[in-house]
Amino acid sequence: MTFQDCFPVWNKLNTDQQNRILGSLMSRAVKRGAILHNGDRDCTGLLLVASGQLRAYILSEEGREITLYRLFDRDICLFSASCMMRSVQFAVTIQAEKDTELWVIPTEVYQSIMAESAPAANFTNELMASRFSEVMWLIEQVMWKSMDRRVAGFLLEEAAIEGTSQLKITHETIANHLGSHREVITRMLRYFQSEGLVKLSRGMVTLLDEERLAALSD
Repeated sequence: MTFQDCFPVWNKLNTDQQNRILGSLMSRAVKRGAILHNGDRDCTGLLLVASGQLRAYILSEEGREITLYRLFDRDICLFSASCMMRSVQFAVTIQAEKDTELWVIPTEVYQSIMAESAPAANFTNELMASRFSEVMWLIEQVMWKSMDRRVAGFLLEEAAIEGTSQLKITHETIANHLGSHREVITRMLRYFQSEGLVKLSRGMVTLLDEERLAALSD
């Protein structure tokens, strides 16, 4: 799989634009837990995931995290190049959730091509709109959905991503994804266990009744 195969508007760029991207393109391999982009002071560039999994999150002044969205194979992260959009001031951190291979287009290169290419500009606007939709969805979840429904939904989402009902995940990690406290998540998971929805063990949450979890999350 090549960069050309994964970049959606590659065939709509002219030869000069394609050569400029290839001439500046960087390949990176990062280990799980690595920080690729750290807040609005960084301008890492446009990230395109070849394989692996990334997490975009924000950090409060109190040190609490909440996941904005996740990135999988062929996904593109635009907020890591947010410095090219002066009206956007998101202090987003990008972290590898799994060992990940990706490509990086330097911000100045992509910005110059976006200024020349209508397809690249349109694609960027669509991508930004999509990410903002995800952020707005998250805000709705936080404001209007109870924590038990959010935890149930997260467990089901995680099971779908990992392809298993046996999740190797800590209560702290779940709290970081949902912008909550570990103690709150622990109480909620213990309640789920008492209701026969999950089974808890050290570093593991096993889903026992996904149908009831789905009904709860809805």
